[in-house]
Amino acid sequence: MTADVMGEQVRAGVRVEIVTVVWMVLEAAIGIEAGIAAGSVLLTAFGIDSVIELISGSILLWRLSIQARGGDPERAERAERRSALVVAGALCLLCLYVLGSALHGLLSHAHPERSPVGIGLAAAALIVMPWLAAAKRRIASRIDSGALRGDAASSITCAYMAGTVLAGLVLNAALGWWWAEDVAALAFLVWLAGETWEALEEAREG
Repeated sequence: MTADVMGEQVRAGVRVEIVTVVWMVLEAAIGIEAGIAAGSVLLTAFGIDSVIELISGSILLWRLSIQARGGDPERAERAERRSALVVAGALCLLCLYVLGSALHGLLSHAHPERSPVGIGLAAAALIVMPWLAAAKRRIASRIDSGALRGDAASSITCAYMAGTVLAGLVLNAALGWWWAEDVAALAFLVWLAGETWEALEEAREG
């Protein structure tokens, strides 16, 4: 691959990461606000996870931008290693929050309100995230970027999470199954735990 072609692919990576960061800002803001308004642990956790992915995506965007300008990427790599520790710690805390809150909701029979906004957000994420993941994988294979491949995997995980969130919210709204969101939150925790383990491994290797 020529330098010009490589440069264009790196710039394509920058563009797809810009879309990711913008989406995560929207997903985090809407998810947290709608989750708190509805008293939904599941939706709030989805929003908080978006904040964590926003941090990771922003660092990767910075790194790719430096590479696109032909600068020295070592400074960005050091920042990425530091951010990996922050992300891993935040994910561990989020896992504890989801587990404790979901169990408390099941034991106390908490009844979250219906959230049409949350349903719309989860449905949109279920469309957007696989599209972003496919674009990232394609570009990552062309520029041989492990970081971008890892971000593509995170986007797929986010899509699975969105599907879980959507199922819980719809069951609560359509059938009045108050426990559906807490059960879905525990299923959400399965994906979140995997993401947390990967983040811890990256932080330790870094």
